[in-house]
Amino acid sequence: MKKERTDILIIGAGASGAASAWNLSKLNLKIVCIDQGPLINKKEYSFNNKDREISKFKKFNIDPNQRKFDSDYPINNDNSPISISNYNAVGGSTLIYSGHYPRFHPSDFKTKEIDDIGSNWLFNYNDLEKYYNLNDKMVGVSGMAGDPAYPRINNLQSPLDIGYSGSLIARSFNKLGWHWWPSYAAIKKSNKFKKGIRPTVVETYLNKAVKNGVIIKPNSRVLKIKISKNKIATGVIYSNKRKEKRFLKASLILLASSGIGTPRILMNSKNKDFPNGLANNSGQLGKNLMLHPLGFVEGHFNKFLNSNEGPEGCSIYSHEFYETKKKRNFKRGYTIQLLKSPGPIESFHYLKKFKKINFGKSFFNDLFAYYGKTIPLAIICEDTPNKNNFIQLDHKNKDSDGMPGIKINYRLSKNSKKMLTHGIYHCKKLLNIAGAKSIKAFGPVKNTGWHLVGTAKMGTNKNNSVVNKFGQCHDIKNLFIIDSSIFPSSSGVNIASTVQAVSLMISDYIKKNFKRLIARND
Repeated sequence: MKKERTDILIIGAGASGAASAWNLSKLNLKIVCIDQGPLINKKEYSFNNKDREISKFKKFNIDPNQRKFDSDYPINNDNSPISISNYNAVGGSTLIYSGHYPRFHPSDFKTKEIDDIGSNWLFNYNDLEKYYNLNDKMVGVSGMAGDPAYPRINNLQSPLDIGYSGSLIARSFNKLGWHWWPSYAAIKKSNKFKKGIRPTVVETYLNKAVKNGVIIKPNSRVLKIKISKNKIATGVIYSNKRKEKRFLKASLILLASSGIGTPRILMNSKNKDFPNGLANNSGQLGKNLMLHPLGFVEGHFNKFLNSNEGPEGCSIYSHEFYETKKKRNFKRGYTIQLLKSPGPIESFHYLKKFKKINFGKSFFNDLFAYYGKTIPLAIICEDTPNKNNFIQLDHKNKDSDGMPGIKINYRLSKNSKKMLTHGIYHCKKLLNIAGAKSIKAFGPVKNTGWHLVGTAKMGTNKNNSVVNKFGQCHDIKNLFIIDSSIFPSSSGVNIASTVQAVSLMISDYIKKNFKRLIARND
């Protein structure tokens, strides 16, 4: 087996891996960032491509079981009402995300203290604030300062146009006296493109890291992490595009492969010292999976609203029901997010699903009775940790390298069900005030498991957690986890901004302590 060597190895070139790769590239060290997926040409994944709608059903499908790339792995969702969505390529899911970029609330870091839910984070909003600010600058986050739902956020790019549908719903929020605000978005305004310029982490972080000397290895799937007799990670066995196995030795290893990809690698790396998975003496690896159950409420209007105009998920949002209130029958809360209605191709598929359209004389009448005349709202529910929600290796279904896939074991909690019911009721109220003539609502939405949180949680006690506050594995001192696996709570917002802020914080710690961290490893 051919051997290679690096000082720092980052496994995963998505949101968290890219941020750390850039931050660590300032060190005078050899750094390799390895990813199981391909490096895709920027022109192919542009959100302004004319064939964008078609590609969302094919190459850029959010469902890996439908997409079936060589770099994908099977995910068995049979035991879950929510299916996993991800994207396995350099840049990860930032190649397909909507660009909605809110931060966590200060309360999200202390849910145990405030609401007796889960466990507190080992740092707070103030500790992370400078990394939120740095990440906003790197990404170029658009938004408006002064949102009462947050501590003040400065130095934002100009907010995006909320559009006619945004203005209509904003007036309804005002009539009800509910909070709303223009979305924070990883999207830049553009007069040329109506969807805006949506950079991925390839542009915002990885290209800069490469200029600083970081080596990107695409089409390279990590199969196992190897450790020494004294429980020090020595490197990884990976398979390249030609299915040749290589050993890559590393002094320090950072896992950044998502809330399911990271525990999958650790579970597949089990050995006699760690029979239940690497770094899993606590038994917590793969447990406490959180998925953000999503409700969908759509109002249909008689007039054309041009509601498909603009970025897909970045108009306005509300945190009126985000924090716990005693008068409600659930703890924590949710975001109401205004979405854009689908384009013509997606509209057709949606109508076909509900048997509302057929080819023939009435085809265009049926299509244009729907297209551009709807306002969809998403209810993004905070999920709570539960040890009975977990992932496991699926040895019956393997990827193209023979590595086991993943089986999801997940059920909605009573708290989530009550939250969804509450959210659907209040979104219907909102759309009625806006003038909707009919409303469709359901939840949880099946293919929305893209916020993968909690499967290798942080904690001070090595008996009930996987990593410490800096993502360092309790059991293996030169192995770090820098993605959302380590989050002890899920919040009620998109996790991308916090994933990258945490990654920057951890990599800052590694930068300052690298020599000490590897002093006893070699």
